[in-house]
Amino acid sequence: MDSMNDRLHPSVAAALAAPETPPANGARILLETLIAHGVDTVFGYPGGAVLPLYDALYAEPRLRHVLVRHEQAAVHAAEGYARTTGRTGVVFVTSGPGMANTTSGLLDAMCDSIPVLCISGQVATSAIGTDAFQECDAIGISRSVTKWNTQVRSVDDVAAVTARAFELTRQGRPGPVLLDFPKDVQLAVPRDADGDDDTPSQQKLAALRARRQSGKLTPKLPQSAVRRAAALIAQAKRPIFYGGGGLV
Repeated sequence: MDSMNDRLHPSVAAALAAPETPPANGARILLETLIAHGVDTVFGYPGGAVLPLYDALYAEPRLRHVLVRHEQAAVHAAEGYARTTGRTGVVFVTSGPGMANTTSGLLDAMCDSIPVLCISGQVATSAIGTDAFQECDAIGISRSVTKWNTQVRSVDDVAAVTARAFELTRQGRPGPVLLDFPKDVQLAVPRDADGDDDTPSQQKLAALRARRQSGKLTPKLPQSAVRRAAALIAQAKRPIFYGGGGLV
């Protein structure tokens, strides 16, 4: 028995058989930036304001998504991942109650110095401040439970802001960072997205990959600090070692 594709016009059958290429929009740029930093796993729970990011994630085989049943659990799962691997745990949640549900997990990561990057969907920039459906002040809510937070307002800034947010999770004292990602910015296509690999957005991603390959994205403890600590220990009469989760 003939398959359905055999009965279709050749051009239609070819279109159906061809894999769908996700648009080079803000959501895809964010994923590419995370991958450039070595991310291979994300934890999350989808919702309306973050669907463009999940559409891009569905078409990205290099990232594994762990679906949870509550946004707080996503942050705790990311904490466990960070504790056991030494890498930053990444979380995807939607706007409003989705983002608000992460606060206990973010506070826990803040107190225990666990590197977590929480990416929250947000209503479109034109609707921010209008009490739109499932809108909340993500920046205000998360300010006291993160070491840094920000909101992306332009697709041209996605790569740079995501890279800064990710790197801040591990710089100095590790901890959680929140990146608020409006829906229209997720869907927006950069002005330089013309298929050319030599565009500013592609150049930023290429620079990130080069930095990762050179090891510059991996934080290293200054040897001068190690030598100073060793000297202080050697001079101490009753040294005490007090360590936290970083010793894992």
